[in-house]
Amino acid sequence: MLLTLDIGNTEITVGLFRGRDLDAHWRLTTNPDRTPDEWSSAIGGFLVQAGHSPNEVRAVCFASVAPATTQSVVEGVALSTGCTGVAVDARSPLPVILDVDEPLTVGADRIVNVLAAIDLFAADSLVVDFGTATTFDCVTADSRFIGGAIMPGLRTSADQLTRRAAKLPATELKAPSRVIGRRTEECIQAGVLFGAADAVDGMVRRITAEWPGGRKPRVVATGGLAGVIAPLTAAIELTDPDLTLRGLRIAAGHLGLEW
Repeated sequence: MLLTLDIGNTEITVGLFRGRDLDAHWRLTTNPDRTPDEWSSAIGGFLVQAGHSPNEVRAVCFASVAPATTQSVVEGVALSTGCTGVAVDARSPLPVILDVDEPLTVGADRIVNVLAAIDLFAADSLVVDFGTATTFDCVTADSRFIGGAIMPGLRTSADQLTRRAAKLPATELKAPSRVIGRRTEECIQAGVLFGAADAVDGMVRRITAEWPGGRKPRVVATGGLAGVIAPLTAAIELTDPDLTLRGLRIAAGHLGLEW
């Protein structure tokens, strides 16, 4: 079996693949203070709860945008499974052309997102990933990553709002039934969620207007909050919360891993 890890600044998403099929997945809070032993215990525990032994894992592939946490996580995975993780980054020999000014600065999560889009859709695609940041990743049908955009993520915006405004309470990120809130929590939810949805629609409109050849890309959402925001937008056509994990599975195959 293949273990994949998307190591983000807020969460670590872990996927377990049997062949091409995603057999199980989990989310862990990114904590740079955890030791390798603690990561080993956490990941091993998840595998056992899913009905698997850590010894069933034959390969590990990961993408990280959180360098302060990565080494401990990778060491913990090795302790648990006995497998050394293989990293995906801009230097990896993958069938994606990084057609941007500074290709080595492209985040690993963005690379595996567009790799998955190419493999699954075989068409011009725009991947909107709702994580700590909301990223817009643009890839053409001939596998050229042509760039995109990055804006603050939903939780980042909400946390900054409640942290800097003393009288505004921390609020669950769920869509309210109306835009004109009657309570403070509703006002925050409306502003953050409907504001983000309209921002996404606006960004997709602008990106589509600049798309090479005048073509219209397929718009797919992923990330932990995709299921919350996508239904509020007009532009997002498809939601796949596991797209990044699928991209890691595809990358693992291109990197020669066997599981």
